[in-house]
Amino acid sequence: MSRSRLFAICAFVALAVFCGILVRFVPRADLTIVLLIGLGLAAYDIWDQLFRKRRPPPSRPD
Repeated sequence: MSRSRLFAICAFVALAVFCGILVRFVPRADLTIVLLIGLGLAAYDIWDQLFRKRRPPPSRPD
């Protein structure tokens, strides 16, 4: 696993822990929903940028 993937996963885990602490000490349903949506978007972005296989761009004729 490359260093950039490891740092991205560590950053996501840190974000999730922070959001979990926030939900634990401020137990409001609307805050929980917004944080879950935000974590879902962050997880999708990490998956899209780091783990999806990309096709090479089509070559241009010269």
